[in-house]
Amino acid sequence: MDFESLETCIRSSMHGVGSILLKELVNADGGDYRGRTICCEQGHAYEFMGYREKEVRTVLGRISVKRAYYYNAESMRGVCPKDKALDIEGTSFSPGMRRIMGRAGASSSFADAEDAIKEMAGVGVNAKEIERVCHTLGEAAEVFSQTKDAHTKLAAGETSRDRIPYMYICMDGTGVPVVKKEVVNRVGKNELGQAKTREAKLGCVFTQHRVDAQGYAVRDEGSSSYVGGIEAAEVFGNRLYAEAQRRRIQDAEKVCVIGDGAPWIWNIADEYFYGAIQIVDLYHAREHYGNIAKSIFGDNKESLDRWLNARKQELDAGLVAEVIKGIKQVTPRSGDKRKLCEKEMGYFEKNEQRMRYGDFRKQGLFVGSGVIEAGCRSVIGQRLKQSGMHWTMSGANSIIALRCCMASNRWEDFWEYRAAA
Repeated sequence: MDFESLETCIRSSMHGVGSILLKELVNADGGDYRGRTICCEQGHAYEFMGYREKEVRTVLGRISVKRAYYYNAESMRGVCPKDKALDIEGTSFSPGMRRIMGRAGASSSFADAEDAIKEMAGVGVNAKEIERVCHTLGEAAEVFSQTKDAHTKLAAGETSRDRIPYMYICMDGTGVPVVKKEVVNRVGKNELGQAKTREAKLGCVFTQHRVDAQGYAVRDEGSSSYVGGIEAAEVFGNRLYAEAQRRRIQDAEKVCVIGDGAPWIWNIADEYFYGAIQIVDLYHAREHYGNIAKSIFGDNKESLDRWLNARKQELDAGLVAEVIKGIKQVTPRSGDKRKLCEKEMGYFEKNEQRMRYGDFRKQGLFVGSGVIEAGCRSVIGQRLKQSGMHWTMSGANSIIALRCCMASNRWEDFWEYRAAA
């Protein structure tokens, strides 16, 4: 036998031995008999009816679990208390197996997760089973994200006594492809006017303690935490504020909200983060006068570059009035190009106070939303926007909840919370 075959063979043998040992340990209680009758939380009496076997798939293979079965004739309902004790109620997978399935299914397509689990764990589960487990775990992760107890821990390396000079709240949205029933009567941007996506909103909270040698803000390592979902702005605003509270926003010396020009972002900022410094992403703002340059100057590269460089210097200094003046100078008297210029001037006028980039940089603040844009790609895009994927809202939100949990370094906290529940 070659080396790979040898180690695979030994792993399989160890799984066999381990499953026998696990079965003996799990059934050492004789089936968890708790007397002739037991009472539920509502006070109903359940009568012992005998023992029932249940096959459970574990990380070591399949085992048979012996459980005492109790039945209530009035409600016509039976229970096995041991199922709750072992965390196998309503499932044939052990907690350890579900943990592997949840991690794999949230990280790649369910089909790829099936292959990965078989290859790396030596256990066979199919894609549909992984999908169902991920959906259930995602719902639990959603509950966990909104739970305020000992398990809502701080960021890595952070303590409740640490000073927080700057806390940032970032928001953005990205389209997730969904099944047809999720976009009925929703207007889209394609030729037929039919929507094919639903917007997933993602929020990120992170902190900053220092600037680098050039005076640019430096994000605290491991301080980013994420929340998200396909949901209305008011629901998302509540979710993001709860995460900011968990991260001790009340102890932050300065709070900054960074986003693009979407109205829902600033509505949330005004309602939930009143008094915070509001900053429009600099690179997004540059795109707005860039649209004008392309429309007005076309292929005249020399004029285009000269005009763009002048606007860049003005905007970087926070001289928004000069940017607007520069746009006015090239605005045509009529036509679609005039409409475009007027639209973009309105954008700069509305966000002038959020574009004081010279002042923001003097304070050592971030002026770009790179963290949340990267989050949209890594947390949502890489998993939910792969070729051929179409989601239900509940399915997408389950995966988003799991991926936010992992991206926030709270995966272990989540499983501790489940074990204690």
